[in-house]
Amino acid sequence: MMHYTRRKVLQLGAGLGVATALGIAPANAQAKSLLARKIPRTGEMLPVIGMGTAIVFNIGNDAAQRAERSKVIQTFVDGGARLIDTAPSYGTAEAVLGDLLADTKLREKIFIATKVRVAGRDRSVAEQQQSQKRLKTERIELIQIHNVGFADRGEVASQLALLREWKSKGTYRYIGVTHSQDQENANERLIEILRGEKLDFMQVNYSMAERSVEQRLLGTAAETGTAILVNLPFARARLFRAVTGKQVPDWAKEFDATTWGQFFLKYILASTAVTCVLPGTDKVEYMLDNLNAGRGRLPDAAMRKRMVQFIDALG
Repeated sequence: MMHYTRRKVLQLGAGLGVATALGIAPANAQAKSLLARKIPRTGEMLPVIGMGTAIVFNIGNDAAQRAERSKVIQTFVDGGARLIDTAPSYGTAEAVLGDLLADTKLREKIFIATKVRVAGRDRSVAEQQQSQKRLKTERIELIQIHNVGFADRGEVASQLALLREWKSKGTYRYIGVTHSQDQENANERLIEILRGEKLDFMQVNYSMAERSVEQRLLGTAAETGTAILVNLPFARARLFRAVTGKQVPDWAKEFDATTWGQFFLKYILASTAVTCVLPGTDKVEYMLDNLNAGRGRLPDAAMRKRMVQFIDALG
């Protein structure tokens, strides 16, 4: 069997032929169910593969692109996944997601996570209300304060107090914070937040190209009972560029990885502190591939070291 990078797959084009080339059947035909993990605060099970909407859902009213994204969402749901992450700062992504979930009547199957930027109370309230309108729902599963690693500490505390008010009224089921910029230098601040606040979720930047959260943050999240969401799992395609023209090593079969996408995602999911990873995609075949990363075996500690050595050697 040949192994393709996503760039090669894109050259081949979309459709069933690509899925066959990837060695992946449609998600609802898979014999293996999608792995799920508990949200520590409640014990609710959450599938480990989610979806991000930055860039790929910022498509406005383009009918053709909306139809394509609708198919991606349907594939996502058919494959057993639930969590879709968005934000007001992602252009039209919130509104597009809200429209597509309403059109497909899939809202009740989706765990929506959105964000609010650190601001004054009035601005924060207005932004949250706007998110409800765009998403066409008053009740949202998870609200997160966006990029808190370098934010004013008092403002973060004030914002969390506001989110707890809304959570107590039933608007939100869970609250949390996110960070995705200069992760390494933000980790100590995020650890401080984990220890000082009873958060339900924290979203961080984590990939085989950016592993700084492994040093202490993931362990602290586990200790404090905080679910971890992972953004930028492919390091903005940097990992795919690193393996262009190279085959997935044969030993990756030991943890059921047959594509580079699965290789990169399974590395992250092998950390039990990770609750859900959020790759973004606008292609059905990529969604099928992402979903398959959440099926089958995961690499153990020794295998993860081997994976890191392999990728690091590529430069």
